[in-house]
Amino acid sequence: MSRAIPRTYWVAGTAVLLALLFAAAATVAAANGGSTAPAPAAPRTPGLHSADAGFARDMAVHHQQAVEMSFIVRDRTQDEAVRTLAYDIANTQANQRGMLLGWLDLWGLPKVVADEPPMSWMGSSAGHGGHAGHGPAKPGALMPGMATKEELEQLGAASGRDAEVLFLQLMTDHHKGGVTMAEGCAQQCGTPVERDLAQGMVDAQRSELTLMADMLKQRGATPRG
Repeated sequence: MSRAIPRTYWVAGTAVLLALLFAAAATVAAANGGSTAPAPAAPRTPGLHSADAGFARDMAVHHQQAVEMSFIVRDRTQDEAVRTLAYDIANTQANQRGMLLGWLDLWGLPKVVADEPPMSWMGSSAGHGGHAGHGPAKPGALMPGMATKEELEQLGAASGRDAEVLFLQLMTDHHKGGVTMAEGCAQQCGTPVERDLAQGMVDAQRSELTLMADMLKQRGATPRG
């Protein structure tokens, strides 16, 4: 794993880059008799109800539950394969959640909008099979794929193989819902880096869906849906 770059290095590097850019601009201006071309337009900041902002808010919530379930099962089984998968999911989705919330801060947008229904940014596709993968949220769940409070309590009360199977089934549903949302952003979001992250989520979670199906089969079980 690469070491984090100290903030001071980022600041210094940014200052050098800006200096080089200003120097280049001055050189071009001198070559053109002092005239400069119009500066390119600044990137558009996503609006409050844009797909970019809606996906960031909803996926941050979706990811938080995946992290929670992963920590629960870590303490309910000694199976190394399940514990490793849970660690990978928790680590990856916690980092991605930080990126999503960081973008909202960068855009000056709230992390919660009281009058915004979950997945409303997806329009008519939200929860209606408009994207391959998952249907509407089940009663008691905030978004498609998310576990209910009762299911989380069941996971916390289970142990051994029972906890492993329930975790894999719940996380399979969770990933299917996450893929649906990420596909929506990959198609609708206007911020290139966010579209790239969403597509990365689609690819990674589809791979983990295959892995979890195999792990369930090894335990004599199958996905629920």
